[in-house]
Amino acid sequence: MSKPSLVVGVPKEIKNNENRVALTPGGAGMLRMSGHRVLVEAGAGIGSGFSDEDYKQEGAVIIAHANEVWAESDMIMKVKEPLPAEYGYFKEGQILFTYLHLAAAGDLAAQLLEKKVTGIAYETIQLPNGSLPLLTPMSEVAGRMSVQIGAHYLEKFYGGRGILLGGVPGVPPADVIILGGGIVGTNAAKMALGLGANVVIIERSADRMRALDDIFGGHLRTLMSNPYNIASAVQKADLLIGAVLIPGARAPRLVTAAMVQSMKPGAVIVDVAVDQGGSIETIDRVTTHSDPTYEKFGVVHYAVANMPGAVPRTSTLALTNVTLPYALELVNKGFTQALAENYPLQLGVNTYKGSVTHPAVAEALGMPYTKLIDLT
Repeated sequence: MSKPSLVVGVPKEIKNNENRVALTPGGAGMLRMSGHRVLVEAGAGIGSGFSDEDYKQEGAVIIAHANEVWAESDMIMKVKEPLPAEYGYFKEGQILFTYLHLAAAGDLAAQLLEKKVTGIAYETIQLPNGSLPLLTPMSEVAGRMSVQIGAHYLEKFYGGRGILLGGVPGVPPADVIILGGGIVGTNAAKMALGLGANVVIIERSADRMRALDDIFGGHLRTLMSNPYNIASAVQKADLLIGAVLIPGARAPRLVTAAMVQSMKPGAVIVDVAVDQGGSIETIDRVTTHSDPTYEKFGVVHYAVANMPGAVPRTSTLALTNVTLPYALELVNKGFTQALAENYPLQLGVNTYKGSVTHPAVAEALGMPYTKLIDLT
């Protein structure tokens, strides 16, 4: 018996200045070679440098309107979480494969549950070693960007202290404090050290701190995460980068408003964890690429939730490299068999048949948790 052909839809992203697309033309071609139809909304790839013709050449069908893509597809592949304008497109049983960040998005979660959408979150697919393969490339991008962005906003014209991150001979460099020593923090440190800054990473895992010392050969300092160390470091920071992640859960608030008040006038905060609620108390809103910063207590706050969208060519290629193998498993084997054979993929399922099926998401939302095995 031949396997059924499924329809995979790729709508255009509508989040502010989100120029990524969920699938490259090459990725679309791989799905077509496996016998599936691929529907791409017209113009979806333009921001990443891919024309409609590029997708057509790989066998995809270009669809004029988003509602048609959603209506005709068994599985939707996106980059960012759906916005309220897209909630009306949801249909029961449809697979939504994207970054969801439901811990900080109760309204979206409620819609997915009400419509009984199968929500598979890129960011909670987790390997046995604890790594997050579909989050890693975007974390690498965001970590590196956080330093570029911070250096930019430290310029006086943009409200910063008017200092060069790396200093010059005879003038001290900036102090960069990074909360979290995971993928984001490590990549931020690489960039900051490369520019000549003084770097401190605050981390809660002693084993991770040892690993960071090995990686960087003593060129940065590590501190154990506790309120005293955080307060002391934040006070000295020229650039503070929030890089904390607990898979599926809301980011912990580590920096209080009082700590921010103690910072130097013109210091800069870049909170990469803002899409999971943020780790800094004064990050009380999400900003956009078109209006990225605000000032509080004399400190510049950058809180854009889709930072990699500013470098879409790099980000789209990196994202498709890691999402496509999982997408192929889902459409080639079917949802039930794919999950039975791929435990990391099971961890990606956040909503199924009207229930929350990831414990950290359920806890963050204050909703009941249902084991996926009880629903399949």
